[in-house]
Amino acid sequence: MIRPVQVTFRNMQPFDGVEEEIRARAAGLDTFYPNIIGCRVLVEVPHRHRGRGRHVRIRIELALPGDDVVVSHEPTLHGSLKDVEREAHHKNDDIEAVHKQALMAVHEAFDAARRRLEDFARRQRADVKTHGGSGRAGPRTIPEERSRTLTPS
Repeated sequence: MIRPVQVTFRNMQPFDGVEEEIRARAAGLDTFYPNIIGCRVLVEVPHRHRGRGRHVRIRIELALPGDDVVVSHEPTLHGSLKDVEREAHHKNDDIEAVHKQALMAVHEAFDAARRRLEDFARRQRADVKTHGGSGRAGPRTIPEERSRTLTPS
């Protein structure tokens, strides 16, 4: 990576473990596409609804030669249902829960970024399948060797 990774936390306190994980995952993306120019990551808590829990949103912007790849990880309903199933909600659990949710969101967002980066690299190498011809199938012919075996003797 040419430029260092920029990590921004919004509406939450920065966590050292989350930032270290982001930097490690961003460095790991170089193995899938070595020409990454820069990487910006935004970690935010979009709302503060006490009843629905504090979810973490991740946005990854990868600057590539000729194009940019943007990946957003949004909180899902599955996470909300898990929060409802908890027996009791304590004020002290908030920091630990946000930290765990942030790590999980980082893992899922960087997995999606890796897949998009692999797709971009395939398109750039022209490894993507293309459909040739007019799109219509022509008459089916049986090769001569095969046709001899199919005819009765």
